[in-house]
Amino acid sequence: MQNKKIVINILGKLLFFECFFMLLSIAVCAIYGGRDIISFIYSFGITLVAASLLTMGTFTKKIDLRKREGYIIVSLVWVVFSIFGSLPYLFSGAIPSVSDAFFETMSGFTTTGSSILNNIEELSHGILFWRSITQWIGGMGIIVLFLAILPKLGIGGRELFIAEVPGPSPDKLTPSIAATARKLWGLYILFTLAETLLLWIGGMSFFDAINHSFTTMATGGYSTKQDSIAYYDSAYIQYIVILFMIIAGTNFSLSYAAFTGKPKKLLKDEEFKFYFIIIGCFTLLITIGLVMHDTGIEKSFRDALFQVTSIITTTGYATADYLLWSPFLGMLILMLMFIGGSAGSTGGGVKVVRVLLLLKNSYLELKRLIHPNAVINVKYNNHRVAQKNVTNIMAFLILYMIIFATSTIIMSLSMNDLDSALSSVATSLGNIGPGFGSIGPSNNFSELPAWSKWFLSFLMLLGRLELFTVLILFSKAFWKK
Repeated sequence: MQNKKIVINILGKLLFFECFFMLLSIAVCAIYGGRDIISFIYSFGITLVAASLLTMGTFTKKIDLRKREGYIIVSLVWVVFSIFGSLPYLFSGAIPSVSDAFFETMSGFTTTGSSILNNIEELSHGILFWRSITQWIGGMGIIVLFLAILPKLGIGGRELFIAEVPGPSPDKLTPSIAATARKLWGLYILFTLAETLLLWIGGMSFFDAINHSFTTMATGGYSTKQDSIAYYDSAYIQYIVILFMIIAGTNFSLSYAAFTGKPKKLLKDEEFKFYFIIIGCFTLLITIGLVMHDTGIEKSFRDALFQVTSIITTTGYATADYLLWSPFLGMLILMLMFIGGSAGSTGGGVKVVRVLLLLKNSYLELKRLIHPNAVINVKYNNHRVAQKNVTNIMAFLILYMIIFATSTIIMSLSMNDLDSALSSVATSLGNIGPGFGSIGPSNNFSELPAWSKWFLSFLMLLGRLELFTVLILFSKAFWKK
């Protein structure tokens, strides 16, 4: 009973954070004369009451949080936030369907960026701000925010931090988890403000600039325009967004090191170098392909770099419809969907470091066949990688592909072509946004049946928490005393 109380109590405390961000949306409605201010007041009131009841009814002086409760809390909080986060859409009538509202909200918090909306520019400022802020919260992480602001609650923050932070090995900047969380969020806010200023200088309105900064740094991809970044038709804006997508897709621990006077740590990191090699090679190949189809060199390069960066960082913005490109270029985009950003970034996907270590291990396996008695270890940044970590990565990748294949079969029941079914799973599991076929960058998920949206929402959560955090809840061993 005590363990249940702890879980419920912490979920209640976390809901107070959602209340705060709803208050910000109410302020936006007041500033811009939003017609949906009453909808946010209702949503805020319901969420506040729920948070109060959950915390007051489960008050406990000492919170002894174990790993088991940590996994439960981290998995549940994303669902709970999405349930209450869908209220503004429902009360305002912007998204009248419960299935659609939950899908849009889960897509926001998990920074997937898939949408069912066909009338984005008709939405009020408050609703547009709420869409963007859900992604910004989810980018760095709900739990990480909680640990950054309220570090002295007697909570076992390490369990929560490890369960939520993306990547095979979340880095700590300091011995204290709370201090690490504060530094990560501080840098996150600083980058967001910097991009806002640069986009504002480039001709965006301040409202559009702050919203696009929220969703760029979160690698979420929600835009205030139906045509996404293509609406602005500005090379300056596109290059600024490219720069910050690359930053958002980089390990924030390395960015912090570079920001605090240790750029060599960033430049020597193998994952960072491999990340840039992938971006460079794919951009070059797509640029050549576009130039061969009589597109200008600079425009071809910019479109190629933007789409490569957008997909590998799992942001999902669009400046061009890659479905109109040749099949070869489309296959390159599809390959990028299975890579993702760096570990410790806000990007989703498999993660660059896992791909790198898998390639290294595969190469060394050939050497082991030639020299069966030799002890050949996988190394990363000149350090030996423990075999258990290599095994964990291989298990993750195998499980990822099994879930991908099974989910594609399930989604083919509701979609007319295999391209759409396959990419709907790839984009949801990788938290990317746009896909192929009927859910390409010029379309969305609005035509899918309700059950498909609930299923894809589950895949978004699974991808955001990197499979094991969620799947462990379905294990019998997990629930044994």
